[in-house]
Amino acid sequence: MKIVLDAGHGFQTPGKRSPCGLREYEFNSAVARCMKESLSNFRSVSVYETHSDLYDAALKQRTDFANSIHADVFISIHANAAGNGKEWVEAEGIETYVYLSRPKEALRLAESVQKNLISATKLKNRGVKTADFHVLRETKMTAILVECGFMTSRKDIIELRSDHFKSACSSAIIKALRQTYQF
Repeated sequence: MKIVLDAGHGFQTPGKRSPCGLREYEFNSAVARCMKESLSNFRSVSVYETHSDLYDAALKQRTDFANSIHADVFISIHANAAGNGKEWVEAEGIETYVYLSRPKEALRLAESVQKNLISATKLKNRGVKTADFHVLRETKMTAILVECGFMTSRKDIIELRSDHFKSACSSAIIKALRQTYQF
């Protein structure tokens, strides 16, 4: 099984930070690294990453790569934001996205990821939703996008900065992958 991990927005992406200065990429890449390390223990799984610590990989570059290696699953990891990103807002919680057409396997994986993330983190359940995001639309494999909390929430940001929370998110997503794909 080929799993592609996408650490959301790049480290230089403007505007992707919390009012207290946390860059979204700091969270996204930490969860992806933790997932890659854990998934490397499974012989039947190969893990690839679309992001880089050296430059911001374009969305097309990310999906083209995943398609070129004929990946089985694409998981884009994010931390959400609401408002202008410069002020704290009331929005909080976790949500998982699939493409607008609600592909059956993607929906099944997204529901499992959402359930496991809520169980592991105890954050607000915002549910499984649909969106026309590039990484969901242009991938030729099962693809989901996970928003693991709001960087603009005073409550969620405490968790997003925590190594324990990053590890919990990684473990919950891996648990969902294992439940869905039996490895």
